[in-house]
Amino acid sequence: MTDFVHLHVHSDYSLCDAAVSVMNLADKAEKLGMTHIALTDHGNMYGIMEFIAACEETVNENRQREKRKKPIKPIIGCEVYIMPGSRLDKNSDEGDNKCYHLILLASNRKGYFNLVKLCSSAFSEGNYPRINDELLCEYHKGLIALSACVNGEIPMLIQKGKNSEAEKRACYYRDLFGSDEKGNPNFYLEIQDQGIPAEMLNGSLSQKEINKTIIDIARHNGIPIVATNDIHYLNQEDYTAHDILLCIGAGCSRTDENRKKYYGDQFYFKNGDEMASLFSEYPEAVANTVRIAERCTADIPKIGIVELLKNLPDCQIPKSYDNADAYLNYLIKEGLAKRYSKEKQIGGKPWENIQKRAENELNIIIKKGVTSLFLIIEDIIKWAREHEIPVGQGRGSCVCSIVAYALQITDIDPIKYGLLFERFLNPEHIVVPDFDVDFANEGREEVIRYITEKYGKERVGHIITFGVFGTKTAIKDVARVLNISNHESDMITQLIPLDYKITLRKAIDEKPELRELEQDYQYTELFALAKKLEGLCRNYTNHASGIVIEKNDLSDYLPLYNDLRTGIITTQYSMNYMEICGLIKIDLLGLRILDDIKHSEMEIRKRGIEFANFSTNDVPLNDKATFNLFCEGDTSKVFQFENECMRNILQQLKPDCIELLIAIYALYRYGLMDYIPEFIERRHGRKSIEYPLPCLEDILKETYGIIVYQEQLMQIVQRIAGYTLAKADMFRRYLLKADRNKQNTDEEKKRFITGAMAQGFKEHDAENLFETLASIAGIVFSKSHAASYTVLAYRTAYLKANF
Repeated sequence: MTDFVHLHVHSDYSLCDAAVSVMNLADKAEKLGMTHIALTDHGNMYGIMEFIAACEETVNENRQREKRKKPIKPIIGCEVYIMPGSRLDKNSDEGDNKCYHLILLASNRKGYFNLVKLCSSAFSEGNYPRINDELLCEYHKGLIALSACVNGEIPMLIQKGKNSEAEKRACYYRDLFGSDEKGNPNFYLEIQDQGIPAEMLNGSLSQKEINKTIIDIARHNGIPIVATNDIHYLNQEDYTAHDILLCIGAGCSRTDENRKKYYGDQFYFKNGDEMASLFSEYPEAVANTVRIAERCTADIPKIGIVELLKNLPDCQIPKSYDNADAYLNYLIKEGLAKRYSKEKQIGGKPWENIQKRAENELNIIIKKGVTSLFLIIEDIIKWAREHEIPVGQGRGSCVCSIVAYALQITDIDPIKYGLLFERFLNPEHIVVPDFDVDFANEGREEVIRYITEKYGKERVGHIITFGVFGTKTAIKDVARVLNISNHESDMITQLIPLDYKITLRKAIDEKPELRELEQDYQYTELFALAKKLEGLCRNYTNHASGIVIEKNDLSDYLPLYNDLRTGIITTQYSMNYMEICGLIKIDLLGLRILDDIKHSEMEIRKRGIEFANFSTNDVPLNDKATFNLFCEGDTSKVFQFENECMRNILQQLKPDCIELLIAIYALYRYGLMDYIPEFIERRHGRKSIEYPLPCLEDILKETYGIIVYQEQLMQIVQRIAGYTLAKADMFRRYLLKADRNKQNTDEEKKRFITGAMAQGFKEHDAENLFETLASIAGIVFSKSHAASYTVLAYRTAYLKANF
């Protein structure tokens, strides 16, 4: 096979313009024995991070990630749109003939960050990404440029008969990009051959004729040439699916005459021999693809946690404090004094124990270097409360922290509910603590506006998320393009099971009716095309809650998208890649029930007298009327408990304390739900309570011997195997991934059993317990999240029961 590297490649992140995923591109490259592959999507870098991951790992038949036998070297690039000159015409649109294509490839780290700057700047002047000569002059170092397809500036000038101007621009790019330190050129004239005739190019020259002029310019001016194929789909037979995708993107049908089309079926992933045969007259153009690829050594700098935390904005602290750590210590002491009384015993813990836990947490927070993060979150929540914007009790594992409770970041006492700090911030786990904060919908945008104004528009951004062609969406969209009626496509989609993991292939296997329809000549093409588009990216939007806040401009870290209509700056990479790029994600979620509670409280206060200062924060957690409501299953409109099945469970359970509500909230989810009947039977004494081992009674007593919470699993591991809570949490996390490597699972099992035997337990008891823990590790629920949302649910039930 001839050595060749594809340097002009589009994925489904060239939204509705390429019908192939980055994973399939990498798989194809590996299959053909190629060592490198580039990604050059239209005007953006959306898919770069996923592309890099796909070049390292593939997905096996069990849908699990595994290392590639021969990793592919990713080449980071983009097909930018350039408008010659020093200014961008904001009034021009996508079809403006002054806007040309240009391929840019990052040859080193400097080139990567320059490409990031260019792709961010491209969106700063309009919603259609463009750069100009001025930007290119500023950020061209470390980049290798190719003159692009027939929509490139030089090919289009040739098509217009402006050969001298084309030659002038070719020399301009040659001189601008220059050479690297070894004398290798950084600008190449690109040739392609998909057999496009002159009439398809709206001119007098065919693609082959344009190539001849490009080669003449190259030879007369000492500019090397390079062969590419402008990949838009994987296999030659996929050209129809790509054509349908273009129609979907344009909102038209296949029969529309004036729609966007690609000529022929040649924009596919060709092998080296095919490309060598296609350009047999110009073997140097094929050889240059390998030379360029070997020069591209750019990699995404993976930021360490220590460096990551240094990117946090500086906190504003009073001058009387030496540093942020001292100020946090002061706030904790003040908060604890408000939260707890020295005389009062909380959960059997005296004041000294409360102080000791807070001190231990503070030491870990300081050691981890996350003081600023706590102060930033505390400031945001404090501002929201001062402006009467309701804030939730807490969400997820941050509720486990007594420091967060003292700072009023959360409103759930971790000691009262037996929550473990290590579940939130593990001293032995290198990870940034995850803060998820609920706000009322009516005030959430004000909170984000405050953050943006405080830290700077260039330093605060939303996080992008991508929509894909789901099974039903693919059917509906393809049907519309094929002029199949809505009635018919509805008939088909209604047969597809309501399962977020469903695929069209799986649905057909499960439903004989769908199998019959697939074999019906009227719908055979519909099903075939929908299968090819299913799972591809369709569009993008802002993540519902995720934002990032940094000390420096976000474009120093990753490419951005600026929506001029809304003024919102958004990352071009999805949330999975924020930490790798040096950004810390904070989730600020809108929760409608907080709006409902606020308006209810306002109405109740109008009654005056004892209700003048009414707040659900002050309601008792043992209200008889409220628990009667739960026992009767009268929980329609009660947050998280309104489902009819849950109402039936409540009628059977007859809860009389908040702990039972927390438990049933945790049990009511996939996997754990199977334990609900047993839980109810044990609760009412109709079945005896059994424990995996007698010494676990105090840990499992509140859930009648059933392991419900992640925190219980951690305590069991600590008790039986002698692990610290930090190691127990690592053990829990490990079990979630254990099925990926049996050898590692066996080693962890051996360590657990050895630890248990050292604690005096029998080997077979330890082995049985390990198997139990391994089987439930993926389904046990976070008690911290269950407690916070159950308390919120209780407060809504209190309003319903009493008002």
